[in-house]
Amino acid sequence: MKVLKFGGTSLGSPENIKKVKAIVTEKSNNSRVVVIASAFGGVTNQLQDCSNLAEKGDEQFKIELDNLINRHLETVQSLLGAKSQSALMGKVRLLLNEIEEILKGVFLIQELSIKTLDRILGSGEVLSALIINEFFLQEGLNSKLVNPQEFILTDSAFGKANVDMATTEEKIISHFQDQEGDVLVCPGFLSKDSYGNSTTLGRGGSDYTAALIAAALDAPELEIWTDVSGMMTANPKYVKQAYAIPEINYEEAMELTHFGAKVLYPPSVHPVYKKGIPIYIKNTFEPESEGTKIFKFSEPESQSIKGISCIENIALFNLSGSSMVGIPYFSYRLFDALAQAKVSVILITQASSEHSICVAIDLEDVEIAKLAIENAFALEFREKMLNPLFVETDLAIVALVSSQMKNQIGLSGKMFSVLGQNGINIKAIAQGSSEKNISAVIEKGQIKKALNTLHESFFLSDLKRVNLFIVGTGNVGKTLINQLNQQVEYLKEHNQIDLRISGIANSRKMLFDLDGIPFENAVDTLMEQGKEMNLDGFLDEMKELNLRNSIFIDNTAHEVVANTYADVLASSISVVTPNKIACTGKYEDYKKLKNLALKYRSHFRFETNVGAGLPVINTLDDLIKSGDEILGIQAVLSGSLNFIFNNYNGEGDSFADVVKQAQVEGYTEPDPRIDLSGVDVKRKILILLRESRFEIELDDIETIPFIPEKCMQAENVEQFFESIAQEEAHFNNLVEEANSEGKKLKYVATFENGKANAGLEKIASDSPLYNLEGKDNIVLFNTKRYPEQPLVIKGAGAGAAVTASGIFGDIIRIVNAL
Repeated sequence: MKVLKFGGTSLGSPENIKKVKAIVTEKSNNSRVVVIASAFGGVTNQLQDCSNLAEKGDEQFKIELDNLINRHLETVQSLLGAKSQSALMGKVRLLLNEIEEILKGVFLIQELSIKTLDRILGSGEVLSALIINEFFLQEGLNSKLVNPQEFILTDSAFGKANVDMATTEEKIISHFQDQEGDVLVCPGFLSKDSYGNSTTLGRGGSDYTAALIAAALDAPELEIWTDVSGMMTANPKYVKQAYAIPEINYEEAMELTHFGAKVLYPPSVHPVYKKGIPIYIKNTFEPESEGTKIFKFSEPESQSIKGISCIENIALFNLSGSSMVGIPYFSYRLFDALAQAKVSVILITQASSEHSICVAIDLEDVEIAKLAIENAFALEFREKMLNPLFVETDLAIVALVSSQMKNQIGLSGKMFSVLGQNGINIKAIAQGSSEKNISAVIEKGQIKKALNTLHESFFLSDLKRVNLFIVGTGNVGKTLINQLNQQVEYLKEHNQIDLRISGIANSRKMLFDLDGIPFENAVDTLMEQGKEMNLDGFLDEMKELNLRNSIFIDNTAHEVVANTYADVLASSISVVTPNKIACTGKYEDYKKLKNLALKYRSHFRFETNVGAGLPVINTLDDLIKSGDEILGIQAVLSGSLNFIFNNYNGEGDSFADVVKQAQVEGYTEPDPRIDLSGVDVKRKILILLRESRFEIELDDIETIPFIPEKCMQAENVEQFFESIAQEEAHFNNLVEEANSEGKKLKYVATFENGKANAGLEKIASDSPLYNLEGKDNIVLFNTKRYPEQPLVIKGAGAGAAVTASGIFGDIIRIVNAL
């Protein structure tokens, strides 16, 4: 029998419930299925809000309750046909009326016991299961509703009851043996005590319900269906490049769930852990995704860290004083006081001097904990044997999790070093002797920065030998090899970086050498000793070599090469390229490359996509990682267009002559229309916006043409030049109009108010763009930190030397990250 639990988001709308039905239908084809249903998304919180309002005597609870009632009735109407609606409506209204009466009672006496709250909160799951079961029946599934209160027995600790494991297991086995139906729908979260009172298993208890049933029935696996594709390496809300962990063991899963991974309720691991039943975390909205498998053993990987997690809204209590030193039972008194107050301690750290002890707790428990500690140590505080209790709030805990930590040297040092280098102050640290997690308390405002920094730092290798595989030996490729040759000995001597060309290719030949192809004559050696070039063959041999720290450098502008990046990155080989094609295709393809680089501990670097060797993308990346936000961009990104409009004034050479000069000097493509169309600029601003975390496509950017359409439609380059020569008056008018206003023409890419465009603009003399000379580029970033005076990056934006220099810089950045 299969056990599937669906979370609130999975059941959050009629459309989502239909997706759940499709999953259940497939799963029930060859096995009976138990479906554990959570309340519809947000319903438990709504019931809690209604209860709180009623307790305060606030009639607003009636409005909130009406909204909740309407939501469930509308769901019934949306899912079920007219014939099926009537009977179900009666059942739903009956249950909702019961809850309404309870809330009216709470409102009248303005008192809400935990026992009563359990009755109220548990109704969300009952309603959900009731509606889902009827929908399944209508859709032809042989479905039956079961009541968990008939087989899950607990004590009377209302709010978070403790399960009588032996009795519950016995009852589950007996109950399900007698049940008919291919699909059994069971509300999660609910249970009862030995007196028949309704109890609940705590928030997130539907996972626990599923685990108890799976364990008792010896299910082959437990599937938890949610809205993410597994347990993530970090919280994707903060770390955009986080990805699902394919496999993880029970202990690691428990550590991650304790430290804030919300896809799984921590106690749910225990029942199936004892039985060795694997748990699969799956995505209701992407059922084909593999998700995460949690089981007893996972193969050790070279990447020791399995996940980086966090707990927000933490308070830190620091109890200190000389009277603590050497006094027995001091810690016991502290923890006993907190336990009596029902305050859970999340993290503990104590100095070896015994002069102080620190505990981290949930922010909601601050006042209760403070009162409990002050009462327990009233004498010591009064006699000043203890320092005043020091409480810090608005904190968070970040934690690295892995069962392989004990086999890795220096992880703690690396973690604290990385946080310190990024200006993140650590308030407290803790690491158990089992070495399954390292935890640090930091300021809540630093969560995003800390998680991104740690995530990037702990998914990289650390060797210093770098194996380069270079494709493309044209102008840029040759220049890069010459620059590498000039610096290779310096890097080896001063930076302990051993650069080697392990593979090289151009359109005709390819060559590999494990000992390294000499930099000084690499191209000549390729042509003399290389075999016929075949791109697939080159990639296959590069992957088969499986060298550590491999970097694939694409110096071409070919789409066929760019299309190989995903395969290269998935082979744990980094990619460095000036080729813009990969980053300017579909957003999902661009995002896939970024995620692949992170997943397989490789790097995808393309600094030279924008501004050649200018540090545009890296500066932008630093801004985003440090928590800044891009508000606007204004940029001149085409060296060729800047050269043309700097040299065309309407009085000397004609526009056609200036364009011809740019072509001859290598500033434009052989076909200048590629530059003059603005497509290249459009691609560059697209890359900047995507790197600014905007999900944008190339077609979303407006291009404002300035070349007459008939010129662009010329059959060949020669006819194009003839055509623009005939339009000299048009270009002259553009210049004269700008001159009359004391302005200059620049081809500018702009992002403002969420929209981007590229086109010819008249630039005033007070603009940083006005005096841009030659083939220079300039980028102005307006951000939350630079709202009025933009951050300006300016310099040569074209040419083989600066482009090669940018590629070289990307290589070094990868090495420095090792």
